[in-house]
Amino acid sequence: GLIEEALRAGRIPELAGFTALKREVPYGVENSRVDFRLDYPQGPAYVEVKSVTLGFEGTAVAAFPDAVTQRGAKHLRELAALAADGVRAVQLYCVNLSGIEAVRPAEEIDPGYARALRDAVASGVEVLAYGVHLDAGEIYVDRRLQVLLNG
Repeated sequence: GLIEEALRAGRIPELAGFTALKREVPYGVENSRVDFRLDYPQGPAYVEVKSVTLGFEGTAVAAFPDAVTQRGAKHLRELAALAADGVRAVQLYCVNLSGIEAVRPAEEIDPGYARALRDAVASGVEVLAYGVHLDAGEIYVDRRLQVLLNG
């Protein structure tokens, strides 16, 4: 996939330098699977990836989710629990829209998710957002975007 390729190519500097990458690893208390577990000499990082597809006319800010997602909020709670235990936990948003500079929680669609995201950050979860470059049939992750926690 797109993100795995970006991780292996070192296109996401915050997550570079791992010694192993595992996909769909079981974790947490609610029997979730995390998208990636990256192993580093100093310990693992658990990375949950969400694709952002909700853009708005006339603004460079995209939002997530585009529909209520209890599963998404559950994943954030799992990540928050890891972070609270001192384990590196990362929520990574991958934005498949052009002209976007930032990502925010879609409070107006799913206030529960927005709250879970702010709680996760307060617990120490890292939140990253990256934009995807689409060009002549080529698609790759190319730039870090801002994350706006309060809309």
